Amino acid sequence: MISPRMASGMQEKQYTPSLLSFFVYNPSFGSREGEEEKKILFYHPSEVEKNEKIRNVGLCEAIVQFTRTFCPTKPAKSLHTQKNRQFFFEAEDSFWIVMVVRNPMVEKPNKDGRPPTIEYQEEEILDTVYGAVLRECYSMYKLFNGTFGRAMEAGGVELLMQKLDKFFYRYLQTLHLQSCDLLDVFGGIAFFPLDKMTYLKIQSFVNRVEESLSLIKYTAFLYNDQLIWSGLEQDDMRILYKYLTTSLFPRHSEPELAGRDSPLRPEVAGNLLHYGRFLTGPANLKDPEAKFRFPRIFVNTEDSYEELHLIVYKAMSAAVCFMISASVELTREFCEQLDGLVGPQLTLLASDICEQYNVNRRISGPDKEPQFKFIYFNHMNLAEKSTIHMRKTASVSLTSVHPDLMKILGDINCDFARVDEDEEIIVKAMTDYWVVGKKSDQRELYVILNQKNANLIEVNGSSSHMFSWLYLLIPTLSTTFSSWTERNKGKNCTKKRERKRDGERAMDCFTTLKLSALQGVMTASV
Repeated sequence: MISPRMASGMQEKQYTPSLLSFFVYNPSFGSREGEEEKKILFYHPSEVEKNEKIRNVGLCEAIVQFTRTFCPTKPAKSLHTQKNRQFFFEAEDSFWIVMVVRNPMVEKPNKDGRPPTIEYQEEEILDTVYGAVLRECYSMYKLFNGTFGRAMEAGGVELLMQKLDKFFYRYLQTLHLQSCDLLDVFGGIAFFPLDKMTYLKIQSFVNRVEESLSLIKYTAFLYNDQLIWSGLEQDDMRILYKYLTTSLFPRHSEPELAGRDSPLRPEVAGNLLHYGRFLTGPANLKDPEAKFRFPRIFVNTEDSYEELHLIVYKAMSAAVCFMISASVELTREFCEQLDGLVGPQLTLLASDICEQYNVNRRISGPDKEPQFKFIYFNHMNLAEKSTIHMRKTASVSLTSVHPDLMKILGDINCDFARVDEDEEIIVKAMTDYWVVGKKSDQRELYVILNQKNANLIEVNGSSSHMFSWLYLLIPTLSTTFSSWTERNKGKNCTKKRERKRDGERAMDCFTTLKLSALQGVMTASV
């Protein structure tokens, strides 16, 4: 991507990071001389000449093997060069994924007619960000195709290559590397802020549906692209949430409707009209030619390895994901039963959530431009909140701060990743901004302050005051998680695990609600 800019009366062209190549290989395949091509399971772009593919894969294999001599358990994760950066990830035993990214660069014209000067900005690329993007590529593949090993067991190398080509051919087209930032490192989940009564209504709705439709194994409930409830394990929900919010939901976007008093809202109880519809599966239940095929996902791949149908059903801004064993054939009758049961209830529930949300906004008063912006992430429950990002999708990352400040946030995160202890870092930017990062108790908070003419002592005082408010508003979750862990220790009991997840989801929503309150409180305090 090119973004022209003016400097010194001459026009410069600035090129953002872009994907040069992406490939999957297994060094144990094609070990004999002359059979090196057998190692390559997938290569993008496919039009690259065969010998170049072999040469590039061989170079990566050599780099990995060479670095193993220094640390056998931790081979190379990246290779820095002037023009590009290579990222290596061993997704499964002997299965390697490599992503090559061209470094951002600036093309500066020369006055005397000579060819323009190219300046590569290799320090603008953060290993943590693009390493996380590479790992997410594998996680997304695994969600819809299962592991490489299972594909090998089912149909050998040929089946695995077919799956890789089918998935990555489309997925890599949605990869916009210029939009990647600190949120891609966290891969967190945004939780919708709710009061306790509304949360209990949603939990009751989920329980009623699972009781009535016993085929449902797992359920996830989202509102306005934010998670409220999930029965999946955290790692599975994390990647499913990414797919829903960056791919599926944007393709089926619709305007939010008003609350209970809206004239657009039908009388649900009397005539059973509702706004519910399937986002996956049949587009129209009344169509006699409708196809009742749903996408399949793979969860718990490290344990029970479950293959499931994914049914996504939406009414207004509320969406529910129902997951059913893939061994069950889903029929028209089942879909009609689900539509008749879920549609009216979900429409009412979505309207109630919207109404409650609007009431809370009126109570909190009009939005004011705060004196600080922050990113918060909790490693224990994957809860994430950002007031820096105005919009974050697969293709666009709109932030309310300068890219240089985002780079500083990434650098602080890199420093935090190098140590296990709690830490605090304060950085003065070239402008009037101060950047503060704090890592404590498995939580990370990054704050950008705009305090003109402030010194380090004053900023440290303001940040300490801010973090004090944070710990008052957000309960320390470690004690709660410890009690859940102790209660379930040594017990492989589904009901116990479900109760633990219930508590986690509730804490996530209430934590998000208090984080929203923090923004208003600290605006007056900083």
